[in-house]
Amino acid sequence: MKPPVSELNAEALYQALIAQIRPAIEGIDHLAVAGIRSGGAWIAERMASDLGLETPPGFIDVSFYRDDYAEKGLPAEVKPTHIPFDVNGATILLVDDVLYTGRTTRAAINELFDYGRPARIMLAALLDRGGRQLPVAADFTAATVEADKKEMIVLQQADDKTFSLTVENA
Repeated sequence: MKPPVSELNAEALYQALIAQIRPAIEGIDHLAVAGIRSGGAWIAERMASDLGLETPPGFIDVSFYRDDYAEKGLPAEVKPTHIPFDVNGATILLVDDVLYTGRTTRAAINELFDYGRPARIMLAALLDRGGRQLPVAADFTAATVEADKKEMIVLQQADDKTFSLTVENA
């Protein structure tokens, strides 16, 4: 049985995710981390530091790459994508907070390819809530949860950079 989101500790999930990633990235040359805004960007920023990466993390805003852009319009909180590393030939650890339909991941990958051709892209997600509409699977996931389709799982970051999770009605 999958735990309800209300019982999950985001900090413990983050530590579990890092523990999965550390051995998998040993010996990888030209490793870079890119987080999907906003929750994935927060995780990527902390992850790059905790993993001791010399390359600063990149941040991806998928707003213009969404296949529902015409339907939903442009969100008010759009921030520019920032990729401070050479994508060509890099192994990129793409980070998101919640993996759901796979559409955000697809959009992020499309945007990464606008910057070059990576050797490999690995996907890390704090939570996997199922409900895939595209054939996307994470290489690293801290937990799998069940949530109603009308619920949105939201990662929050405090001033001290610690994480917490809430559930909101969509």
